Amino acid sequence: MHMNATPTAKHSGRIDPAALAAGVIAADRTAIGRAITLVESRNPAHRTSAREMLTLIAPHAGGSQRVGITGVPGVGKSTFIDAFGSMLTAAGKRVAVLAVDPSSTRSGGSILGDKTRMARLSVDPNAFVRPSPSAGTLGGVTRATRETMAICEAAGFDVVLVETVGVGQSEVAVSAMVDFFLVLMLPGAGDELQGIKKGLLEIADMIAVNKADGENLRRAEDAVAEYSKALRIVTPHDSSWRPPVLTCSALHDHGLTALWAQIEAHHKLTGENGTRSAKRQTQRVDWMWDSLRDQLLARLEDDDRVRQHVPILENKVAAGQLLASVAAEELLELFLSTPLNEE
Repeated sequence: MHMNATPTAKHSGRIDPAALAAGVIAADRTAIGRAITLVESRNPAHRTSAREMLTLIAPHAGGSQRVGITGVPGVGKSTFIDAFGSMLTAAGKRVAVLAVDPSSTRSGGSILGDKTRMARLSVDPNAFVRPSPSAGTLGGVTRATRETMAICEAAGFDVVLVETVGVGQSEVAVSAMVDFFLVLMLPGAGDELQGIKKGLLEIADMIAVNKADGENLRRAEDAVAEYSKALRIVTPHDSSWRPPVLTCSALHDHGLTALWAQIEAHHKLTGENGTRSAKRQTQRVDWMWDSLRDQLLARLEDDDRVRQHVPILENKVAAGQLLASVAAEELLELFLSTPLNEE
């Protein structure tokens, strides 16, 4: 799974978007890696090349099954994705695994190397594992992940698994870019049910109780009953689909085919009734506005005059000398008064 870290396609060092796009469409792994590195870059020149490349691959994207996966702490998400993805590749699918990690906006990169977390998939020739991008904001991470998904789809991957890392906003961000959202839970529903957010149940297309093996089996079955009951009092986001609750053991590869059968059933249903197409149309428009907000914020933060005034205004706000909203308006007015081509 070697990937070149530098996005380039010409000896001169200049990026050739057309050559890169052709490489992606031809499923060249080096080109895929370079294309992803390019879309993750915040360098303005790279963004221009990324736009050209993404425009060229756009007609080839959209053919994958997009599955989001989240889970409570300790649920064994990495082990599950490794086992689940390996089952899919064994069945002849090409699988890409992407991650959305909000902490990467602070730490400057993915905390864990995905090759150590997903031992089987990382060496599987039919799999492609990519850690979360570091992009300054959750919005930036989400944008880069969406663009990476388009690259993987253009390269012909059949299934794109997008995992959330950590808890919080990332679940909503991931659910907004996939067709199917899987929530992994632990046996022993009593305590878990207390802590699970109602919002998480509302966006779930299926709940899988992992680690359903050995002494946990009975507790897992009890958990299925509890979660099924909880789902009945939640308004489903799709009236045509009632989220199932199943058990599985990623450690022993049990129950994984049953989970995939449900994802396939959902894919078939939403394809026939048009809800998947409608959902993707809405997602694309939402993505446009999300991207606009992220790009505006990035440009504002990169503006020299804004950068010079930020420490002054932050000190005034911290000292209580200036309201935060007033400081924000001052920064915005300063940014808007800067000519666009003054970069």
